[in-house]
Amino acid sequence: MKEISIESLLKSMNQENNYEDDLWKTCLDEKGKRYRRKEITSSLRKLERLGFIKRTKISSTDIHYNKLSYSNSDDFVGFVNDFMFTNESKIKEVLKKLEYKKIFVDISKDLNSFKVAPQSKENFDKLLGAFSNLAELGSAVQLVSKTSKDESLKRNLKKCHSEIMETLDQTKEQIIKERKSNEMIVLQRRFAGRVPKSGFLKL
Repeated sequence: MKEISIESLLKSMNQENNYEDDLWKTCLDEKGKRYRRKEITSSLRKLERLGFIKRTKISSTDIHYNKLSYSNSDDFVGFVNDFMFTNESKIKEVLKKLEYKKIFVDISKDLNSFKVAPQSKENFDKLLGAFSNLAELGSAVQLVSKTSKDESLKRNLKKCHSEIMETLDQTKEQIIKERKSNEMIVLQRRFAGRVPKSGFLKL
């Protein structure tokens, strides 16, 4: 999956009143090419979810984004912990529902094609969503820690990142436990493809 740099997105933005169309024109990839509009749209939603920006809707045709700043580091750590708790809770809840259920009804011989069982689809999608949220939070936390000069914040974020990675590893272990080998491989691929590089978001 393609990725986009959080830092490049934020550098393309002014402090206030950033419009999606302007960002689509100014935020370029490593080759100097524009991203697809839907990729910028998706990335802005993720930045908002991760606490970097705020979306303001004036009307159906006037929507802009403002960068967020935190008055002190404790506020940001509190936000990170709340985000972690919400998604960790979702993962625990959904894992219980999927524990003894068949996830795939059909997997091709080359394992590149598969069909999710209807009774598992909703919960499996929820699991992938919460997993992605945590994986991208981990990426964002690493970026903030790397660029911050606040030693207390860096220490707290290091703890948060360790907990995030532990949750992601445990989730992968639990979902593949006691499943057939072909299911294991497909599941491992699905989850591995959702973990971005440090400081990046998946597109």
